Amino acid sequence: MLEPVFDRIVLKLSGEALMGSQDFGIDEPVVSQIAGEIKGVWELGVETAIVIGGGNIIRGLAASHRGIDRVTGDQMGMLATVVNALALQDALEKRGVTTRVQTAIEIRDVAEPFIRRRAIRHLEKKRVVIFGAGTGNPFFTTDSAAALRANEIHADVLLKATNVDGVYTADPEKTPTAELLPELTYQQVLEQGLKVMDAAAISLCRENDLPIIIFRLMQPGNIRRVVCGERLGSRVAETLEGGP
Repeated sequence: MLEPVFDRIVLKLSGEALMGSQDFGIDEPVVSQIAGEIKGVWELGVETAIVIGGGNIIRGLAASHRGIDRVTGDQMGMLATVVNALALQDALEKRGVTTRVQTAIEIRDVAEPFIRRRAIRHLEKKRVVIFGAGTGNPFFTTDSAAALRANEIHADVLLKATNVDGVYTADPEKTPTAELLPELTYQQVLEQGLKVMDAAAISLCRENDLPIIIFRLMQPGNIRRVVCGERLGSRVAETLEGGP
């Protein structure tokens, strides 16, 4: 059996991943499937933290375009990520995975407040930690939250699970000739405006030399394959593995 090449990971999940084929909300069978994939990594002994979005419920920026104050909309989005974190926690616990939810805004009756040292201690005790409420601040995406938390807990890698195989030269759904880019530098992502993560997240990872791997989520076994070093999707780092 393949052995993991990372000791500690942060997995970034979009809220949209939880709604499956629905137009809105949470699809329980899909959440259960994702929980099963995460359990497979947890069983390898990999210290696993998760940052989850809230786009299946509400997006702050989209809400602001409909007339809601941007700060209020972002706060609503933060609460949506907590709903998703609790749904994922429930699915993991039902599979026998010990978890903790930590939130960037205090909701003590629901989850722990985010405390970096406590989060690290949970990971060392082999508990899956799910980070909700983004960074706790408006105007920051959950991609930025994932980059922030990954650096704070000294993760070895930031894994971004998406609905495509990786980063392409163009939108593969609109451009059939678009090519997958298996390796990129942070500089290439920023200069070319590639839709990997927002610029703040990329810059934070670049400053701390934290690699990012983007891959397809809903392919059974993909999370485990990436954690075990199989080359899937796209890797973003300071330099290309083949050289400058």
